[in-house]
Formats: sequence, C-alpha cells, structure tokens
Amino acid sequence: MAVDMTKLRIAQYGTRHGHAEGKLLALRASPDVELAGVFELDPARRAALEGQGAYAGVHWFGREADMLGDPSIIAVASEGLNAESLAQTEAIVRAGKHVWYDKPAGEDWPRWQAVVAEAEARGLLLQMGYMFRYHAGFARIAEWVRGGLLGELFSIRAHMSTSISVPARQVIAEHRGGIFYDLAGHMLDQIVWLLGRPDGVACFLRNDADTIAGFADNTLGVLSYPRALATIDIAAMEAPPAARRLEVYGRRGSAIMEPFEPAGAIRLCLAEDAGDWAAGVHTVPVPAQTRQQLYERELAAFIATLRGAQKPDRPAAHDLLVQETLLRLTGRIPAA
Repeated sequence: MAVDMTKLRIAQYGTRHGHAEGKLLALRASPDVELAGVFELDPARRAALEGQGAYAGVHWFGREADMLGDPSIIAVASEGLNAESLAQTEAIVRAGKHVWYDKPAGEDWPRWQAVVAEAEARGLLLQMGYMFRYHAGFARIAEWVRGGLLGELFSIRAHMSTSISVPARQVIAEHRGGIFYDLAGHMLDQIVWLLGRPDGVACFLRNDADTIAGFADNTLGVLSYPRALATIDIAAMEAPPAARRLEVYGRRGSAIMEPFEPAGAIRLCLAEDAGDWAAGVHTVPVPAQTRQQLYERELAAFIATLRGAQKPDRPAAHDLLVQETLLRLTGRIPAA
C-alpha cells in the first residue's frame, strides 16, 4: 500500500455530500496533496459551483473516465450524495485507486461487503470519513475505556441532533431511517469500537415535525449487549446550537462530554483512585478543534497510511461492522 511520492495526486468524485466542500478545502490546503480536479456528474450542479468558494479555480473533469483512467491519480475522495456514494466508491476501487469515503456506506449491504473485499484484495486503502475518530475528546474517552479506567461498561448514551432545512430533509427522506441513517454512523463508529457487535438492536423512527411526510425526524436506536446497553437519539429539528452529548458509564467511573462539537471539557468521575487519577470528579479540558481541523486530521491519517507511516486507524472489519449495525437498526437487514 505504501506510496512514494512527494505530493499525492488526489481527485474528488461528487460535490453533494454535506462534507464535500470541507473535504475539498482540506485537499487544497494540504502540502502533501496535488489536487487533480473534481468530477460532478450533474452539469447544473457543476455550473452552480464553478468559480465559487472552495471550487474556485479547480479543474473539472468532463467525464468519469478522465478522472478514473488517469494513472497519475492515486486516490479519490468520494463525496456524492448518500444515494450516489456507494456506486461511486465501487467505481473508484475498480479503477484501482485508494478511497477517502464519506459516510454512510450505502443501503446495499451485499454491495458494500463486495466493495470492501475488492479493496482488500487489491491492496487499496478505503478510509471512512468519520471525523470524530480524530476528535481529541472522543479519542481520550476511548483511551480511558480501553485502558480499563472506567471499568466494565454498562451504558453508553449518544445524542447527535441537528436542525436542517426542508430541502435537506427532502433529500435524506429517500433513505430508510431518515436523519438516523444520515448521522447515526458517527456515533456507531464510536460505540462499536468500544463495545463490539451488539447482540440485538431496536430502533424508533418517528415523523414528529411533520414537515416531510414519512421522513424520520425524531429517532432513537438501542443496542443490546450481554452486560450493557447503548442508545443513540437523533432529531432533525433541535433548536441551535445543538447540545450534542456523549455519556459513557462503567462500573468504576463515567465520562461525559457535552457539547462534543465544539468540545470544551470532559466530566470524568471515578469511584476510587486509579493510576494518576484521584477518586472524585475531574474536569478534563479538550483542545479546541474546528470541524475543518478534523477533516484535515482525517486527510493527514489517510496520507500517512498510504505512505506506510502508520496502519489504518480502523480495520476494514470495523467499517463493515459500523455499516452492518446501521442497516440492522434502520431495518434494511435483519436486526438479529
């Protein structure tokens, strides 16, 4: 997988994902990247973006083949709509290129499994765009959990609501699970990293704002483990600023981060002295990180892995598990 180049030629496929502009800015800002250009299938969308914001001055590919057939391009950021991105990622992998793939990984479970298998067989890196992997607060909590500081976990609660426009709801409404499908993967990426595959799942997908018929805008997912429960609640109409929150409870202590975007501190509670920590309540600062800085850290990890300087931050088996759990929760595949 290691790539020996001073600068890596990377392109972007698609512009409609909610993170697309931020990812393009990260590519353009990186001293390790030569941006090869952008391909957008929709000519009206391309016309609307040309010369605007992050897209000012970029090269636009006229055809998919012009981008995927260029041997000098070693990787592509997959940034299409959720409904487009799995097919685009499949095309990138089949072209023999590494992929920086924005979440979630589609609703076709067999197809996603096949794409991951092909990437592994070809020695290609397929890194998912779950930016909270690079968030100092989430990383600190994971370090505490994996190091045993909190003891055996019995509960995780994640709240990641938002406020989105009616047009945005119309786009997401085609997906079973609505706002849960769109956002829950971020929290599942954290939860299954700490607890593994749940034995059982249940999900409540309600339409309570009633702006778009059938759109799940008030949702709750429950993951059951032999000795733990995890919940994720996500709504599409929380008054800003959203109070995004993560709570992790173990038999020896707990860690609560609110808000986690932007994060300020973690409330760490310990029943007994443990290592360098005294029993009691601690307020642990979290370094300030903007969303754009998280994208840049994602990209830095992607490049470091391509160059052989580090192993992938998550194995392919984990990315499969995240998507399997999401699709179990939204009812696309059996819950068992």
